[in-house]
Amino acid sequence: MNNLIIGSHVGFNKNEQLIASVKEAVSYNSNTFMFYTGAPQNTNRSEIDDFKTIEALNIMKDNGININNVIVHAPYIINLANPKNLDFSVDFLKQELARVDKLGVKYMVLHPGSHVSLGVDTGIDNIILGLNRVFENYTGNVVILLETMAGKGSEVGVNFFELKRIIDGVKYSNRLGVCLDTCHLNDSGYDISKFDQILDEFDNIIGIDKIKCVHVNDSKNILASHKDRHENIGLGTIGFDNLINVIYNERLMSIPKILETPYINGDYPPYKFEIEMIRNKKFNSNLVEDIINFYTK
Repeated sequence: MNNLIIGSHVGFNKNEQLIASVKEAVSYNSNTFMFYTGAPQNTNRSEIDDFKTIEALNIMKDNGININNVIVHAPYIINLANPKNLDFSVDFLKQELARVDKLGVKYMVLHPGSHVSLGVDTGIDNIILGLNRVFENYTGNVVILLETMAGKGSEVGVNFFELKRIIDGVKYSNRLGVCLDTCHLNDSGYDISKFDQILDEFDNIIGIDKIKCVHVNDSKNILASHKDRHENIGLGTIGFDNLINVIYNERLMSIPKILETPYINGDYPPYKFEIEMIRNKKFNSNLVEDIINFYTK
């Protein structure tokens, strides 16, 4: 159990930057975390302060957090699948890579994109074109992790074959990996209760060594609903035991597991309590009440 790498989405603000992210992660008893380098829905970004990064790294060292297990999430406004936004998306993704390199983080999760009624084939072609442009003169160390998507709207990357086509089409495929998302997998039609079969399928199509991160989320939706609505651990249709089997799967033990579950009542982060349940492998039937009591006492 000591080698479990578990954390959650945390904040990153312009005043404290990575320091704030680390402190929040530590408060949840995490040994990893994921963050955006700025608001996911706009281009406003503060200059990375190296002194703050160094201080954050010292706090991480003191609390057993390895920078190589930390994840950045690319902003939602990047959409490589849509040719109308391709120039903007390529330029902004290049800027994000530079910021992530400056922070010393190795992995950045990216939603492949939405083809916006152009069709999956065109979307995939645009994503390949965009990623080749992004990586063409890139000399940094960041690996982009394509996230498995739920299939909402015109999303690309809803199955392993689509991700494989992207990876195979990019000249710099060594710079690409995959982030599995349990809610997205469920909503796109993969039955998490058969997770070993899912991994077998992934290994046959892409290769299990490409999985570098797992987003652990329950789902508010039934299998193959294509809706993408996350639920707290054990309170959704996937269920606690199935998620525990994902988290503790021996083939993925060295991979960071990141919670992106919703705040309780929109106000209270659940991660400290969900991580405790996960470490204990025991579902807390009073989860919601305990979280509310903790933050309102």
